[in-house]
Amino acid sequence: MSKHYEILVVGGGNAGISSAAQLLRKKPGLKIGIIEPSEKHYYQPAWTLVGGGAYKMEATIRDQKDCMPKGADWIKDAAESFDADNNVVKCTSGDEYSYDVLILTPGIQLDWHKIKGAKESLGKNGVTTNYMPQYAPYTWETIRNFKRGNAIFTNPNTPIKCGGAPQKIMYLASDYFRKNGILSRTNVHFYSGGGVIFGVEKYAKSLLEVVNRYGIKLHYKHNLVEIKGDEKIAIFETTDEHGKSFLVEQPFDMIHVTPPQSAPDFIKRSPFAIPDTAWPADTPKIPGQFSYGYLGWIDVDKYTLQHNRYPNVFACGDAANTPNAKTGAAIRKQVPVMVGNILTYMSKKSPVHKYNGYGSCPLVTGYGKLILAEFDYNNQPIETFPFDQSKERWSMWMLKKHILPWLYWNKILKGTA
Repeated sequence: MSKHYEILVVGGGNAGISSAAQLLRKKPGLKIGIIEPSEKHYYQPAWTLVGGGAYKMEATIRDQKDCMPKGADWIKDAAESFDADNNVVKCTSGDEYSYDVLILTPGIQLDWHKIKGAKESLGKNGVTTNYMPQYAPYTWETIRNFKRGNAIFTNPNTPIKCGGAPQKIMYLASDYFRKNGILSRTNVHFYSGGGVIFGVEKYAKSLLEVVNRYGIKLHYKHNLVEIKGDEKIAIFETTDEHGKSFLVEQPFDMIHVTPPQSAPDFIKRSPFAIPDTAWPADTPKIPGQFSYGYLGWIDVDKYTLQHNRYPNVFACGDAANTPNAKTGAAIRKQVPVMVGNILTYMSKKSPVHKYNGYGSCPLVTGYGKLILAEFDYNNQPIETFPFDQSKERWSMWMLKKHILPWLYWNKILKGTA
């Protein structure tokens, strides 16, 4: 089967659906196809709250068919490869689709295979993650059943979706332990492949106060490489002052794992990923990478979101190489820019709309407490509200728990926000 679309979207998550919805609102009658294999659509930002027992998992799930914009064709298939020179996408079914404009919004890939024993250990022996819907409820079960010992929370050395999520569940767990008299006999550890608690200094200062309040032990530049689930041992790789790598073993009674992440493999293999030659010689690369680029991100201009080598290709969301936080809030600011530039391109004009790198991270610091971090490409705060957002607030907790999910289902996916 072969079919042509004026605009073909690869990926039916937040970015893909909201892009198609906005395009159809601005130019009704556009022939748009959305390639997406999943039957279900998830509101992933609430999975942290699910893991903390403050939200129902079923409230984060809807049927994909109910989320697709009216006027767009849902192609229930998965993209497999691209013929960029002939504007063709080939799917796993063997069907091919051609396009005038291609939008790449495939999301991000969880690379569980980079942590030995991790995937096999999930859901038992206190090993859990909020990054997969089937395990977020187990996180809450693990926290509720925790009595004493080592509670470990990990953050990898790769970019991840929702960069604050590894910390949010740690703060919720710590608050639960505190309220139930368990914190005094608990060692809460944060093992991070990064070098700081948060990349924006204003919010980092506030988070370090939260860390001190709960007595959390910080371990920077420690990357999780193995889990021995039955033995309840986590193994981290780090380096000494001379740059020599060595392994550290840490026993645990519970561990919340955030997996390394990268662009989906079919994007890594594609001509749209960043070519190796685009990276300076001193830029670190991950062993075992594919031939097209470091972690395989899509090679777009970070301001216009237009591909750097294929002008009829655009991308936004987690798989794009834009150096901003990979969050739903970033997508909400990227999509109008990308949509505007697509319509400009279709009018045979140069892109005029620019994305400033806006990202937002609602940092849950306890039950009823939240720091709303908002910042740009330069890691400078660009705040929405007329108060100091680096302070913990109950109102921002209510924003995350009630208002943002409503906006997502009723406005963002419909292209009106």
